[in-house]
Amino acid sequence: RNYYGGNWASFSFSGLLSWIKENQQKTDLSDECEDWRKLILENEEAIPLSRKDKTIEHVEDFCFGDQDSAEGVEEAGALPKLPVFGACSAEGVSPGSEKEKESPAVESTVQETESQEPEQATGTEPERAAEGNGAQTTPGSGSSPSTAAGESSPELGKTETAPSEISAPEPKKITYSQIVREGRRFNIDLVSKLLYSRGLLIDLLIKSNVSRYAEFKNATRVLAFREGKVEQVPCSRADVFNSRQLTMVEKRMLMKFLTFCLDYEQHPDEYQDYENSTFAQFLQTRKLTPSLQHFILHSIAMVSESECSTLEGLQATKKFLQCLGRYGNTPFLFPLYGQGEIPQCFCRLCAVFGGIYCLRHAVQCLVVDRASGRCKAIVDHFGQRISANYFIVEDSYLSESTCTNVCYRQISRAVLITDQSVLNTDSEQQVSILTVPPMELGKPAVCVIELCSSTMTCMKDTYLVHLTCPSTKTAREDLEPVVQKLFHLNSEKETENEELEKPRVLWAVYFNMRDSSGVEKNSYDGLPSNVYVCSGPDSALGNDCAVKQAETIFQEMFPTEEFCPPPPNPEDIIYDEDEIEAEESGLSNSPETKPESSAEEGSNGGGAAVPKEEGMNE
Repeated sequence: RNYYGGNWASFSFSGLLSWIKENQQKTDLSDECEDWRKLILENEEAIPLSRKDKTIEHVEDFCFGDQDSAEGVEEAGALPKLPVFGACSAEGVSPGSEKEKESPAVESTVQETESQEPEQATGTEPERAAEGNGAQTTPGSGSSPSTAAGESSPELGKTETAPSEISAPEPKKITYSQIVREGRRFNIDLVSKLLYSRGLLIDLLIKSNVSRYAEFKNATRVLAFREGKVEQVPCSRADVFNSRQLTMVEKRMLMKFLTFCLDYEQHPDEYQDYENSTFAQFLQTRKLTPSLQHFILHSIAMVSESECSTLEGLQATKKFLQCLGRYGNTPFLFPLYGQGEIPQCFCRLCAVFGGIYCLRHAVQCLVVDRASGRCKAIVDHFGQRISANYFIVEDSYLSESTCTNVCYRQISRAVLITDQSVLNTDSEQQVSILTVPPMELGKPAVCVIELCSSTMTCMKDTYLVHLTCPSTKTAREDLEPVVQKLFHLNSEKETENEELEKPRVLWAVYFNMRDSSGVEKNSYDGLPSNVYVCSGPDSALGNDCAVKQAETIFQEMFPTEEFCPPPPNPEDIIYDEDEIEAEESGLSNSPETKPESSAEEGSNGGGAAVPKEEGMNE
């Protein structure tokens, strides 16, 4: 691949069009080294890897504007790009000072000037001021929201409501040629997720200090789709009592039930008779009105009506409630510039400590020693052998012969560019999550995430809408009925009344993505014990599955080591003894020179970096 992140990547609009074309053609990779099998010795055997990516299927894209008008239109000049992480410089990724960490407006300290690949997914530099009025948050920076330039920082835990911008806005006419021209304003994720504010990923970002490389925006509202209309769901205590949708009796009912959910384990007598029932059946016994049952089931717990047990529903509701108020008035954060920023942030930290990333560098096979049964090397497409002790392989690289006993699930995905929000308010800068209940029996609920331009994922006056659900058919068959309920697909046939109510889709793509989470290692045929398989993205809203999997693989390889410990400061890093001796041959023996040199070069990631202990011999 010529981009980072695999199926976790984000693309500019032109980058996504190239990705769509690649996956519609599905061409095999060329075999640059025809004689690679000659490199396998008599006491070795090869496990060939897949020659093409089969994780993406049924890719269909649609333009609902005048596509011909975009012929010859090119993207505007390249915006500043993040560096190629294999070539990080020490100066660009040094941790911020204490003053920077405590500042309410935490800026990224990445300032490298090396350019990225043209197709590189997560385009713009995080230092740029965000558009719009939404507040951004950097986890680990004292939990202080950082705001766009010129705004005051709101109090922590309060709703970050953007000021009124336009009352009753009329959507501007956006053409396809404008979308192409402003293509670098888009950062379009292949996988759509949000971060729970008390989830495993936020905790890991803070612990490992990777959070300094990213900025986040609060999801500003949770929506529900009921009786053909989109409504805002009251989440916090203040929201509940300020809501005009609920009667006073419903407000008391809802607060009483949510209070019970926060410590339901202390009251087993209230739910143990329903442990074998579904959560939906349990809600019916709690004297809740139909609208409250709908809000709790689909917008707070966000669970299946027919499959979720009472305990699972209570756990999901408690998780939602515990995440409220940490960074804002909803439980969710979204990374500026897209979900694809997250893997790149971890890549950047890895590169500082010597990790090397090779794009456009295919691997032919794993080389296994017959005597020990362990993998000892790989052979790349140049015919080069690379030896190692451990090998971590993403599921999509394994060939069909290795995966004969593996049964995969699929995720249905759609990405839309629209001209207005699904629920207009006095602020255009909203990040919304909406769960649409199943349209018919046996169908899954659909998770809809709508992003505004201040998330740095789309151009001004447009919205980026992600739809996700577990697959039952092709992505278009699964998701198009929901799209038709919420949006207009053809502007020529819409009536004036409908035009005011529904946003118009300007462009759309549907695709199915493989969900390889939950596949046990023993399901793969003939893999050596030192080869570890990681899955692609799962269909869940959060990132807990990926974090747990990464930690499990790490602990299997290094059981005595801490997973993602806080990195040492660059000035506390020195080379190991052999490298220090090599350095000393070209340096004077003055004590002032050595620590400065070793700290500078250690932070360049040139070798095995270790923290300098107090009193350690220079």
